[in-house]
Amino acid sequence: MIRKTMTVLALAASLGAVSFGALPALAQSPAAKAAVDAAKASGTVGEQADGYLGVVSGGDAALRAAVAEINTGRAAAYKDIAAKTGVTPEAAGQATAKQLYARLAPGQYWKPLDGGWTKK
Repeated sequence: MIRKTMTVLALAASLGAVSFGALPALAQSPAAKAAVDAAKASGTVGEQADGYLGVVSGGDAALRAAVAEINTGRAAAYKDIAAKTGVTPEAAGQATAKQLYARLAPGQYWKPLDGGWTKK
């Protein structure tokens, strides 16, 4: 299991799937990225341990649409990583989430698989 996780992380890194700039580029507009980046900075949106973005609180319809757009791109990336590594898309998302968490700025939000939102 550890070997597969390391393989997933290595492949994700080589695909650029774990950087904030490269991952959403698969299926996101500049407006969606800007909206989500601002919402993460303000604490409205956070990263989840499953590898997807989530709305911490509030957020209008446009922000929710931006989160959904980016999550759609992430889902496609996790499916691709899974196909190349032999793990599930869920495992690929969780492996990528570990790297996303490491890159969160202090004060941004994170949601573990079995818990509520916490500030980093």
